Amino acid sequence: MILVTGATGNVGRNLVRELLDAGAPVRALTRDPRRAGLPDGVDVARGDLTDAESLASALRGVERAFLFPVHGRLGAFLDAAQRAGLRQVVLLSSQSVVDEHLSRERMGRLNAADEQAVIASGVPWTFLRPGPFMVNDLPWAWGVKAEGVVRAAYGDAATAPVDERDIAAVAARALLDDEHVGRAYELTGPQSLTQAERVRILGEVLGRELRFEELTPEAARERMTRHLEAETVDSLLRMFARQSGTTVPVSTAVRDVTGRPAHTYAEWAAHHAGDFR
Repeated sequence: MILVTGATGNVGRNLVRELLDAGAPVRALTRDPRRAGLPDGVDVARGDLTDAESLASALRGVERAFLFPVHGRLGAFLDAAQRAGLRQVVLLSSQSVVDEHLSRERMGRLNAADEQAVIASGVPWTFLRPGPFMVNDLPWAWGVKAEGVVRAAYGDAATAPVDERDIAAVAARALLDDEHVGRAYELTGPQSLTQAERVRILGEVLGRELRFEELTPEAARERMTRHLEAETVDSLLRMFARQSGTTVPVSTAVRDVTGRPAHTYAEWAAHHAGDFR
């Protein structure tokens, strides 16, 4: 039995499907099983990562688990995992842990602390360290639908965003094959792309002309802090400033682990086209 936490999220939902397709028994941890909307065949367990009693029940009979972190609050889960004798925890961490600059930012410190907590627990581990998710571009949908415009700062800032389906595919292989225990994988998409380039590709997929409108960092900060913590926004803007006018390294980990190439941004856009129409 494999337990998937965060099973209704962007990565978790795809991971559940990957594991079912591989014939693995899957249990999904969720606060509200009635609203989970998970496929038939999934053993849906009510629980929370900070609730020791629900975790003990959810981990009964489980050998491996995918851990979607609640930063700084993994103690209850790791204690329960120790008592349950888990053979492996696959932790969704972040590329920020090993990035020269982001490792000193809050996001890097939080993810590094999560990794250290897992190591200290003594439970065998695998760490997945994705960079930016392609799905983070979904908030562009309102402007795309309403005006055909995406507004942001640092349009020439490059990242190598990764498809959430690829993160799930790597997680599935890590949970199904013992060879991945004790390894950490940096996950990126196959291309270094600027924000403006992603808008162009999205327009090509949708069959309409989209426009990228450059915002000042100050204007972008004001918009972003409506939805994100100010410290997170400032960290992201500093990252975009550093990566403006550059290209970023691309990892081959998705291909190396799964045996197939990572999805391109155009493939991700086609998969999510309905969200932008």
